[in-house]
Amino acid sequence: MSEPGKSPRQFSNEFKERTVLRLKAGERMAAVAEEAGVKRKLIYDWRDAYRAMGVAGFNRKRGPKPGWKERRAAEGRAASAPAIAPDAIAPDAIAPDAAAPAARPSDELKKAEARIAELERVIGRQQADLHFFREALRLWDAASPSGGAPTSTRSSKR
Repeated sequence: MSEPGKSPRQFSNEFKERTVLRLKAGERMAAVAEEAGVKRKLIYDWRDAYRAMGVAGFNRKRGPKPGWKERRAAEGRAASAPAIAPDAIAPDAIAPDAAAPAARPSDELKKAEARIAELERVIGRQQADLHFFREALRLWDAASPSGGAPTSTRSSKR
């Protein structure tokens, strides 16, 4: 399992590589995981990392990377923008000095677009909440005979 002197959940790169190579040799995942004393999910992660980067993939850092929010917002804008094939535009159709400012939006524009995207997400959440509460109110009105608040549950009349 783990090496002496290491915490129980730290495995050496050699251990991970041996485990992944056993899978590559054709052994069943369940058998390898049971013998190694490791969950299959972890071995799947090791296998994917080994396929992507070799032994170096075992040491990659996990979790969100610095600047991931900005990259994610930029990818979202790029995905929503219409794609134009590079050969669809003639090279002489665009002046070299006119293409440069259009290719790089200003920081203010990036911030404004990020703010718009955030506000759209907030509106979407609010719409979902409104839909939920409208449906709950409709079900409440349909279930209660008087259509109002439940009657008192006191045990005696005073």
